[in-house]
Amino acid sequence: MHTEKKQFYRDVFALVLPMAAQNLINVAVTSADVVMLGRVGETVLSASSLAGQVQFIMTLIFFGLTSGAAVLTAQYWGKGDTGTIEKVLGITLRLSLGVALLFTAAVQLFPYQIMGLFTPEPEVIEYGVQYLQIVSISYLLMSVTMIYLNIMRSVERVIISTAVYLISLLTNICINAVLIFGMFGFPKLGIRGAAIGTVVARGVELIIVLCYAKFINKDVRLRFRHLFVRDKILQSDFFRYSIPVTLNELMWGLGSSMNTLIIGHLGSSAVAANSVAQVTRQLATVIAFGIANAAAIMIGKTIGSGDNEKAQRYAKRFVRLTWITGGIGSVVILLIGPIASAALALSDTAKAYLTLMMFVMSYFSLFQSYNSTMVVGIYRAGGDTKFGLFLDVATMWGCSILFGALAAFVFHLPVPVVYIILMSDEIIKLPFTTHRYRSKVWLRNVTRETFSQPDSVKLEE
Repeated sequence: MHTEKKQFYRDVFALVLPMAAQNLINVAVTSADVVMLGRVGETVLSASSLAGQVQFIMTLIFFGLTSGAAVLTAQYWGKGDTGTIEKVLGITLRLSLGVALLFTAAVQLFPYQIMGLFTPEPEVIEYGVQYLQIVSISYLLMSVTMIYLNIMRSVERVIISTAVYLISLLTNICINAVLIFGMFGFPKLGIRGAAIGTVVARGVELIIVLCYAKFINKDVRLRFRHLFVRDKILQSDFFRYSIPVTLNELMWGLGSSMNTLIIGHLGSSAVAANSVAQVTRQLATVIAFGIANAAAIMIGKTIGSGDNEKAQRYAKRFVRLTWITGGIGSVVILLIGPIASAALALSDTAKAYLTLMMFVMSYFSLFQSYNSTMVVGIYRAGGDTKFGLFLDVATMWGCSILFGALAAFVFHLPVPVVYIILMSDEIIKLPFTTHRYRSKVWLRNVTRETFSQPDSVKLEE
């Protein structure tokens, strides 16, 4: 048992550290935009933050698709069936490309209407439209890169993601610096420069991924023909687990965007402070979310191999790790608050809001880490994907968003009170996630024997 525990922690950190580095890099990309545009002005910072909600929602759909797919791929990985994993990858890419096309079309056709959902301020809307119309070019690029890398994580190929996003970060920072501020003779483009930097960085990501898939990865192939695979049983399994996860992520994402929308109508000072608080929260939770993803991979693989007792032991250890790393993240948020307030060009009102928001985020991130390990990690590893959907709809939409909107628009309560209400959902979730964990209904093997056969999937004629 002692040897098994040591091996467990080795495996965990072999997964968590690259994924945490990847999450940290993703946060750094956002942070680079926040820091650089924060130097330009509060209005530009607010515009980029609100415009970024469109991509945020889209990426949540992507994450939902890949998380649903990972229920299957992690367990089939434990079973040793890579052929089925390749077919699941093809199904997921087909759907993600369709989603990206819809988002790109919507942004290009209705940019002012979309920005108007988040803020009534004309200047913020104008800057947001400038950003959206450029950055939307990257959506199709992301639909391939993000899906492929997330599927690779579910089969324990995590280093490639870290390498891709590190190169992307460096590319983004360099181009941002040159184009936002007009260095080396280039025009000073401001928010449009940040958008161009994002597009170029996404293009670099895609090139690296395609080269890796073609020349390096021999275990799980990216095959063009799998984009057109039609198999009723496999697709039924895929949608059974991916639809609840996708809807879960979408409802959570729409809920987060609704929070941003409500805050957006409270003034640019509240928006600017919230954008900084959100980036800080992302920074503080990189390890905790890495643990949640590692839990989904390792527990899913263990269930797929048929060892449910080991899966339960793994789950207990992941819960303990989550509380530790979540607590450390809370301390990080409290330490960053004063530094961010002093470094950024914020109004006195925005700085006052930021102080309160950082305190709220310190306990919000702790409970979010725990709930994420449960829902995203442990439950999804065993195919229990519907519970998270019901939980988020009930706690976010039925509690925090509903009462937050009433507090803001009906009772006209102060910004700090509204913010505390909007950030209450993770506390409400605690007893429900804990009860679900103890019931063990999540402990299920969802693989099928038929997909191991080479002719199990037929291509549509």
